[in-house]
Amino acid sequence: MTNIELSEIGTGFSDIPLGSQSVFRAALEALSYPGRPVKLEVTFEAPKAAPASSSGLLLALLEPGSLLWLSPSLVHTDAATWIVFHTDCKITPHQHEADFAWIKHWDELPALEGFALGTDEYPDHSTTCVIDLASSSATTSATPSIILTGPGIANTSTIELLGTTPVQVKGFAEQWAKNHASFPRGIDLFFATSTGLIGLPRTTRIQIAG
Repeated sequence: MTNIELSEIGTGFSDIPLGSQSVFRAALEALSYPGRPVKLEVTFEAPKAAPASSSGLLLALLEPGSLLWLSPSLVHTDAATWIVFHTDCKITPHQHEADFAWIKHWDELPALEGFALGTDEYPDHSTTCVIDLASSSATTSATPSIILTGPGIANTSTIELLGTTPVQVKGFAEQWAKNHASFPRGIDLFFATSTGLIGLPRTTRIQIAG
């Protein structure tokens, strides 16, 4: 992490109970209705290195002692200092022991199977991943969308503007198929957009559009 003055660290929730409850509700809605964008109300000062959506989600979910894995471009930023200061979480370099993972760029996304997948008896002992779409810049008309099916989706749901390349989308889809097949084990994932959250629980199947 980077060394910055305490005065330079942005504020947390202006009202901690209300702020946390608001984010919890948004996160629950996002996981209950996969693929549906859910707006996140911002009542805090987000770090410069990360969007308010992912910062707010982790601010609400992390507890003292929680283990957080950071993608390389987040490790030495104010985002790392900010989240540790406000939640008293611990940064771990080991994927497999992480309770949460914060990924800033698609090309920093490691193999999903390297995270904690939980067990059949304790499937909740798995890593929850957060990927920042808001910080991605590779979105083009050639970037494919993904189509979602499964619980919480009436027919299908589509996630567009993934901010990555077709090759990376294909690789992610292949990894997610393995993750889904591991049910009840497996990770749950949130995409953090510029305005809110999109949930992708392990119960959801995905395929590439077209």
